[in-house]
Amino acid sequence: MSHTPFVTAKDPDLAQLLARENARQFYTAKLIPSENYASNAVMEATGSVLCNKYSEGYPRKRYYEGQQFIDPIEELTIDRAKALFGADHANVQPYSGSPANLAAYVALIKKKNENKRILALSLSEGGHLTHGHKVSVTSRFFEAHHYTVDRDTHVLDYDAVRERALEVMPSVIVCGATCYPREIDFARFRAIADEVGAKLLADIAHIAGLVAGGSHPSPVPYADVVTTTTHKTLRGPRGGLILCKQKMARSVDRAVFPGLQGGPHNNTIAALAVALKEAAQPEFQAYAHQIVVNSRALADALLAGGVRVITGGSDNHLVLFDATTLDATGKEAAVAMDIAGLEANANTVPFDPRSPMDPSGVRLGTPALTSRGMGPDEMKLIGEWICQSVRSRSDMPELIRIREQVRDLMAAFPAPGFESGVPARSLLD
Repeated sequence: MSHTPFVTAKDPDLAQLLARENARQFYTAKLIPSENYASNAVMEATGSVLCNKYSEGYPRKRYYEGQQFIDPIEELTIDRAKALFGADHANVQPYSGSPANLAAYVALIKKKNENKRILALSLSEGGHLTHGHKVSVTSRFFEAHHYTVDRDTHVLDYDAVRERALEVMPSVIVCGATCYPREIDFARFRAIADEVGAKLLADIAHIAGLVAGGSHPSPVPYADVVTTTTHKTLRGPRGGLILCKQKMARSVDRAVFPGLQGGPHNNTIAALAVALKEAAQPEFQAYAHQIVVNSRALADALLAGGVRVITGGSDNHLVLFDATTLDATGKEAAVAMDIAGLEANANTVPFDPRSPMDPSGVRLGTPALTSRGMGPDEMKLIGEWICQSVRSRSDMPELIRIREQVRDLMAAFPAPGFESGVPARSLLD
């Protein structure tokens, strides 16, 4: 993951910043659930000569010449996506998950006189901005309504979701989340959608790698359209992917191009092909399983430290804890953890009385640390460090002491993409 000599020669200022970020990623415990480590092969494809090519259109139907090798690359990526997820059709051109979601809405609600109502999990209870939140353009183009989790258990109440759907009668029901630590019952959502005559969109941006690895149920048999990012638990490049039933293929493709995008990013598509091949290997299934094992171990460590864990644990890659049980706000906790080398993000907890800019919770994830080969023993240690760092947030010497221990642990578990060598620790001084 180190910078190349070309950057050093051409732009030494940027090269120094890249070198320091390289060291930061190596020596920091990456606990943000939407982050991971891409392999050297994925990064090599991302930085390839495919950056130079413009390929507006779809394979065998381009507006530019010189596609002799671009078309087979995109077709290979499509075939791998379909095979890995068992989908009828795949569109690999979305630039990221947010455009993929917007394209999905356009494809699913295509008639001018069709009601524009969508029903999704609210942002404050674990949904995503693009699920119709008021600050997102999706709420401007569509009539957004939301369901929540149970106020006491903080898990999805499918009977309450059904009641909300009968009240709203949406065109599209969205299932999937950005901060929900439990499994999602896609079959239940399908039944609800059928009862109210809605189409079903599953956003699996966070759990795509778990689905691919068999550690979370797949929405593909149930949803009309499935969207995802291609990094996070899937360990690919920063991009988007849409899977769908064959009957939705033309609508999805037209929504992506020419509806919302121009030429695809061929380098990202090639890198996705690499990631999809990696995810099809038996060792990836073991990896996906270990993510869940590690999440449960991390949640248990926090519970043992006297921390309130939302829903009491985890079924996937994510753990959400209430920092106020450590007498801190979520932002105070996340900042203290960052100083201690534990990278996470402040996040609202369900029905949070605090502002999203300084919420009550902190969101954690185990995909990146699992990529480094860590297991439950390391999760227990990291959980203890989290509790210590938040409780000691005003004690800078103690935070630095924890940080040095974190760096020692990271040095013992090199991350994918760092095979070329260990960064100098002095770069972080």
